Amino acid sequence: MPRVCYKLPIWTYQGLIQETLVGARAALTRPYDRGHRHWPHTDHNYIPFESPLHDMDEFVEGSHTLHSRLRARKPSFHSQTSAQTVPVTWPQRATTPVLRHRPSAVSIFSDISDTDQSEILAPIPRRHHILQTSESQHWLGTPPLSPRSRPTSPLANAPASPSRKRLKQAISFSSLGIHDSLRPPSTSHLGPPAQKERRSEDDNGMARRLLRWMHHENMKSWAVPSLVLASVWVKWAVGLGSYSGQGTPPMYGDYEAQRHWMELTIHLPIRQWYTYDLQYWGLDYPPLTAYVSWLCGVLGAWIDPSWVALDKSRGIETPGSKVFMRFTVLAFDLLVCVPALVMFARVWQGTRSSRRQELALAILLFQPALLLIDSGHFQYNSVMLGLTLLAVDFFAIERDLVGAVFFVLSLGFKQMALYYAPAIGAYLLAKCLYLGPTAGTKLFVRLALVTFASFVVLFLPFLPPFAPLTAILDPVTRIFPFNRGLFEDKVANFWCATNVVLKWRFWATQGVLVKLSAALTALGFLPAVLTLLLSAYKLHAQSAVHADKTKPSSPTPLLPLLPYALLTSSLSFFLFSFQVHEKTILVPLLPMTLLLSGASPSEQTFELGMLMNNVAVFSMWPLLKRDGLGVQYVALLILWNKLIGYNPFKSNRRSVLQLLSAVVYLACITLHVAEVLFSPPARLPDLFPVLNVLVSTPVFALVWLWSIKRGVEVSWALGGLGSRAHAQPRFPPKSAPFPAELGGGVGDGEARANGLPSIRAQGLRTMSLGVASGRRRTVPRSGSVDLQ
Repeated sequence: MPRVCYKLPIWTYQGLIQETLVGARAALTRPYDRGHRHWPHTDHNYIPFESPLHDMDEFVEGSHTLHSRLRARKPSFHSQTSAQTVPVTWPQRATTPVLRHRPSAVSIFSDISDTDQSEILAPIPRRHHILQTSESQHWLGTPPLSPRSRPTSPLANAPASPSRKRLKQAISFSSLGIHDSLRPPSTSHLGPPAQKERRSEDDNGMARRLLRWMHHENMKSWAVPSLVLASVWVKWAVGLGSYSGQGTPPMYGDYEAQRHWMELTIHLPIRQWYTYDLQYWGLDYPPLTAYVSWLCGVLGAWIDPSWVALDKSRGIETPGSKVFMRFTVLAFDLLVCVPALVMFARVWQGTRSSRRQELALAILLFQPALLLIDSGHFQYNSVMLGLTLLAVDFFAIERDLVGAVFFVLSLGFKQMALYYAPAIGAYLLAKCLYLGPTAGTKLFVRLALVTFASFVVLFLPFLPPFAPLTAILDPVTRIFPFNRGLFEDKVANFWCATNVVLKWRFWATQGVLVKLSAALTALGFLPAVLTLLLSAYKLHAQSAVHADKTKPSSPTPLLPLLPYALLTSSLSFFLFSFQVHEKTILVPLLPMTLLLSGASPSEQTFELGMLMNNVAVFSMWPLLKRDGLGVQYVALLILWNKLIGYNPFKSNRRSVLQLLSAVVYLACITLHVAEVLFSPPARLPDLFPVLNVLVSTPVFALVWLWSIKRGVEVSWALGGLGSRAHAQPRFPPKSAPFPAELGGGVGDGEARANGLPSIRAQGLRTMSLGVASGRRRTVPRSGSVDLQ
């Protein structure tokens, strides 16, 4: 039969190809029946296609090519996957229509053959730039080519004539919201609960829309630099406001303390750093802070010596000195904290898409509490938090010695890093226990030597032969100020909240309070420590039952427990330890925000993380009000919540936690309004700060209890706790880099059990509890499930 060439406009080809794909897809995915074998099309896990037009090049020469397109559902660290795993079985080759492309973009050649397999020959059209992206179906407004959705003919909306304008070459960022609001949801195959969940997960936060637009416009390589530059701009804008102690002699505030340490370190010998004029902002931070102050002081003296003149520069507030001080905060933030955040997004969210990693980075970069304290109030907390996060990142890539060095540096910069010490120490000890007597002992000795050497280097100027041995007491006594009292100002912790009724200082001496606070703090972080150690012991016992004595997996399966242990430990210090300031809430906020960055909007982790972050900023309101940062306080809270797309008063589903969050937010707003409209009575001058404490403390206590609960659940999922821990693992452990093989990021509700090899490597696939029987249902996300 002669070949016939048809020349048609290109837009007709687009509609024709989509119409052809619908028919071919329906034929290829209809129930296959040969004997008793058939396609399990009722199970939504089996999705043979997920392609836009340009992915159809792979479907050539028969249905056996489906093997390249059928993929196991990737287990998400956020989603609840069941313990059911089934092998993927491939159907026999059937006589089904096959879509074959021709190399020409303007001609259609038809061949008629007498074979038992019919062919549909179609051209490859020149694709519009929107068709090059993985979200082409979204932008074209057509439903996905799926057997579960009702196909809609694209020819129905085809242009009537070639003169009609085609799709524009660029879609503006502002139009993204219009596209999302006008586009009908393609979730008709889901039930009402699943539709609500899908809408909540697709909530149009500013960061999500921005990243979607940048990826759509082929600007994905600029996403991370743009986020970093935007965060720098916001921090600098916050820095244009006032700061701690501005214009309030004679002591001023934390701004003057940091500047004063610069003049001390460049003009005095090291032996006098911790002893000179202690009444006027004496140095009370570890040596690494002193070394950083010395470096900044040298730079400042080179620019203008009057900024750091010894004693003569006290209280200096010239415009040039203010710009220099703000610049030092931004510089160290960019050098330490930002790289740690980028590394976290790449390592801990390594199995997510690049856009999801960038969204997590945006959440971390614009955290309002840290911006208000460092760029507004003025401190260098981002350095300490960044060093701690670098330690956690290196633990995740199995560089434990490097991680130990970074954590020692964090302790050497600010003693508040001790809040993380029980969790990190227990994790490293648990890993040594998990590795066994030989490898574990070797790692323990190396960690001990590296940690000791790092501390010696930090305190070397205060040790022999550079100074007498007693000189080490000078920094130690200044770093741990037990003579300051139980708490400072009105901080939202256990002591200040209960002091409203109990009046601790009246019936207990300071020595008794120190011992009592130490005991409660130890009891607070004890569950996290025991969970890590018991999990390591039982996981090691499981690995020892193998006859082939397989080497334990590397990295340790204990790593998913680390974020929850950090949260439990730091919150126990914040709630129960001695001498706590309201700014200290930044320490437990770090692990909570890390968990939040990897959570989806429908999860409990997300709701609780947003609640804790917003309430933490609210708890610092008395300090921020005193510093004159009210505008920055309101602006950053609104910006961050809009950036994420969080609105606690607008939700399709109302859980107990969401109702509780709404009540807490209403209490915060009511308290702010009352503070504006009314003045406190003369006999109760601290009425509003105390009410602030009473609102904030229960939220932090709730998060502390939740972190303990989640740690136990994750340990159970790993096989470290519960009766299943005594059972022999189904697969031998296998070395794999974490978290690239875990299928998810931090904050997820799922973890791989017993260091098992990835599900894909075993030729298996996980099935969600909600679709195991061919239908979807909502699964409670209160805990993890075991992959058995």
